[in-house]
Amino acid sequence: MRRALLILVLAILTVMVDQLTKWLVVTNFEVNQSIFPIPPLSGVLAITYVTNSGVAFGLFKEAGTFFIFLAGIVVAAILYSVRRLPAQQRLVRIALGLALGGAVGNLIDRLRLGYVIDFIDFRFWPVFNLADSAIVVGVTLLAISMWYEGRTEARAQPSDPSAGEQLPG
Repeated sequence: MRRALLILVLAILTVMVDQLTKWLVVTNFEVNQSIFPIPPLSGVLAITYVTNSGVAFGLFKEAGTFFIFLAGIVVAAILYSVRRLPAQQRLVRIALGLALGGAVGNLIDRLRLGYVIDFIDFRFWPVFNLADSAIVVGVTLLAISMWYEGRTEARAQPSDPSAGEQLPG
C-alpha cells in the first residue's frame, strides 16, 4: 500500500481539482459562453464552456461507450502496475498518479453526463480541461522517465561487449 500512496494521493487530488473546476464552469456559464480572464491575452486565452462526447480535439464523437470501456482499461492497467513498480521510481509514480486522476476525472463526466466538460481555450488549440492536462503531463513524465532509464542502462553497459574479454595467451 505504501508504494501506491503517492499515486493515489495525486490521483485523488487531480480528480478533486478537475471536478471542482468543471462544477464552477457548469454553474457559472452557459454552453459555448466564453470569458477572457486576462484581458491583454484575450486573443490567446479564454474560458469557454463546451461539451465533448469524443476524445482529444473532439474526434470520434459517436464512440462514447468505447471510450468509457477504454478509460476503464487504462485505470485497471495503472492500478495493476502499481504493485510492480520498484520503490525508487518516484517520477513514474507521479506520472501514473496524474494519468490515473485525469482518466478518472474524464470517466466521471462520461458516466454521469455522456460527455466531457472542457473549458480551457487557448483559441489556437482545441478546448480541453484539467483532466486532459494531467493525462498529457503524466504521459510526458512517463516518456521522460523511460528515456532517462534507457540512457542510464546504455551507459552502464560497455559499448564493446568484447572489451572485457582477454585473449588466451
